[in-house]
Parts: sequence; structure tokens; C-alpha cells
Amino acid sequence: MFNTMQYNGTREENYKLLLQQLKGLLHGEEDVIANLSNASSLLNQFLDDVNWVGFYLMKNGELVLGPFQGLPACVRIQVGKGVCGTAVKENETQRVADVEQFPGHIACDAASKSEIVVPIHVNGEVFGVLDIDSPNLNRFDELDQQYLEEFVQVISEHL
Repeated sequence: MFNTMQYNGTREENYKLLLQQLKGLLHGEEDVIANLSNASSLLNQFLDDVNWVGFYLMKNGELVLGPFQGLPACVRIQVGKGVCGTAVKENETQRVADVEQFPGHIACDAASKSEIVVPIHVNGEVFGVLDIDSPNLNRFDELDQQYLEEFVQVISEHL
């Protein structure tokens, strides 16, 4: 059983605890959908000031909506389009302080003001992305990026 907990340490200590929790959730489970569902739920309860946390998975050359927490979302995103598609095309994390300033931003939730998208790699190929939106401008910083990239690395080791 998983209990919601208060994260009372420094941001870095809290992220390290989050990574341990993720490893525990994924341990011994091989189902991709189950693992991504739990990962999105874990992040959603951990992160403050977010309104969407989830995954898009590569299928037939495009990103398709996967497990998530938040309002209904865009189902398909072309590679190179929006923040998610750009993360795949450039094969690197996209941290956007103000989505209104991102050329071609796809607005699935009008409340979203900032976003971070981290590519997930399996066997050297992009498997999908972790996408997190916030209703606050400039919500995500370098520390968030570092630990969300580590979070995705833990996930990729279990895919």
C-alpha cells in the first residue's frame, strides 16, 4: 500500500526520496501501462503547482497519449510539433518558462503557462516523453530538470 507523504527535506533531498519511491513502485512489475500510470500519479502528488503530469508514447512515428493525471489532453502529437514533438525531434529536454513564447505551442489546457518535457529512451531510441505542465510561469528550474531526467532514466531501465 502507498501512503501520501509530506516531503520535509530540501528540494534535492525530496527528489532523492521520490526516486527511491519510484524504484519501489516499479520493482518487479513489467507492465508498461501500469508502471507509467503509477509514475504519473507519484509525480502528480509530489510536485506542487502542476496541472498536468503524464506520458506520450511513440507509435507509428508520432506521439500518442499515454497514462496521465490532469484534464483530458491532446491524443496525438506529430514529431517536431509543440513542446513534446520538439523534445523528440531535438532528442533533448525542453524546459519552457512561458509556453506563450514557444513557437507552435499546442494548448491542450488553457491554464498551462510553463512546461517541461523529458524524452524517454529505450535501447537508444525515443520511446516517448514525460510531459509536465504548470499554471505558473517559469515553474521549472535546473534542479527540476536534473531530477526529472533521473526520474525518466529510472523508468527507462524498467521498460
